[in-house]
Amino acid sequence: MKVIFLKDFDKTKEGEIKEVKDGYARNYLIPNRIAIEFNEENIKKIEAEKKRKEMKKKKQINQAKKIKEILEKSSFTISTKAGQDDKLFGAITSQDISKAVLEQINIEIDKHQILLEEPIKKLGIYKIPVKIFEEINGEIKLWVVREK
Repeated sequence: MKVIFLKDFDKTKEGEIKEVKDGYARNYLIPNRIAIEFNEENIKKIEAEKKRKEMKKKKQINQAKKIKEILEKSSFTISTKAGQDDKLFGAITSQDISKAVLEQINIEIDKHQILLEEPIKKLGIYKIPVKIFEEINGEIKLWVVREK
């Protein structure tokens, strides 16, 4: 029986068409939604699904480009308590930066997207890289100032 694999499995890639034993296909691959039977109807379904995924990805890329543009035009301020030598009491983490972006321009960025090597422990101006979507990276300009 010929089947079309719906996901990567064993040594087979998603979308690959392969000849397998009838029992293996009927009793394991098809019930576990690893593959579907090879026929015209299923080929059309897979093509439609591929187009839908491409459109979704294009939309996400366009949205990520807009977010990148907005982030790079903006600068963000976090005010915090600091002691002598401009050292902070505590530190600014990627979660704090994410919260500041949400509060200041209402764009939600996950803390895992912010590529902060180590927490910020001094007052100053920082440029922090952000992974917005797959290959699209941006930069956040952050001002860490003394709380008054």
